[in-house]
Amino acid sequence: MEKAIKRYWPVFVVPTLAAFLIGFVWPFLQGLYLSFCKFITVDNAQWNGVKNYMYALTEADFLHSFWFTALFTVVSTICINAAAFAIALALTRGIKGTNVFRSVFFMPNLIGGIVLGYIWNILLNCLLTLLGKPLLSLHAPYGFIGLVILMCWQQIGYMMIIYIAGLQSIPNDYLEAARIDGATDRQILWRIKIPNVMPSITICLFLSLTNGFKLFDQNLALTGGEPGHMTEMLALNIYNTFYGRSGPAWRGYGQAKAVIFCILVIVISLIQLRATRSKEVQQ
Repeated sequence: MEKAIKRYWPVFVVPTLAAFLIGFVWPFLQGLYLSFCKFITVDNAQWNGVKNYMYALTEADFLHSFWFTALFTVVSTICINAAAFAIALALTRGIKGTNVFRSVFFMPNLIGGIVLGYIWNILLNCLLTLLGKPLLSLHAPYGFIGLVILMCWQQIGYMMIIYIAGLQSIPNDYLEAARIDGATDRQILWRIKIPNVMPSITICLFLSLTNGFKLFDQNLALTGGEPGHMTEMLALNIYNTFYGRSGPAWRGYGQAKAVIFCILVIVISLIQLRATRSKEVQQ
């Protein structure tokens, strides 16, 4: 078996490596180059230096989108993980119908983002109309709350499954020993369950943070960035810059924003992974 692997490994590695280079590495490098150019298509790119980045970092709409996205990501990450962990705790206590509840909570994650956005747009706007309040697209705070509700409804069930897996992996010996020593449920939660479920917390925080920053389709369908780009998140701002305006300069601005966006997500994700992995314990 080992000789066969050494002989035929290129058959398995080369196609995947070629697809990765062609589908990811080369487009990324080309996009990085285009972020310093003004262009309509990649064949007529003209070098523009750092002007694209200077414009992106000083544009009021882009800066507002960044802070709006950051606030949304923090709020949605906290709400999603707190609710998912609480539900996971409840569903690992041996109550009847656990599997049904797991399936029901997970189902929203199977629906596409655009569909979810339009569904919740109709639901929330109908509710606001009955209450005599402005629509989501007319009042920025309502748009923000609507985005948080939509994101929580979609993501809580997925994170719950990960937390359930983490809780079920805790050895029963730990829990039994703690109860014999007289530990309360709260002490067991903070001293045993949470430290041992830190790998799941790391994964869920990573997914919540990256999904929050990269949110696009739900933002487009629910509010479209209205009113006046006040609920426009980073991904939608980049899309509107690149495709919503004509001229070679705007394509370069949009590409520069995309590179900044990519670097931002990578840095924040690495910081989060380093911070949470340092608290993980060995079972």
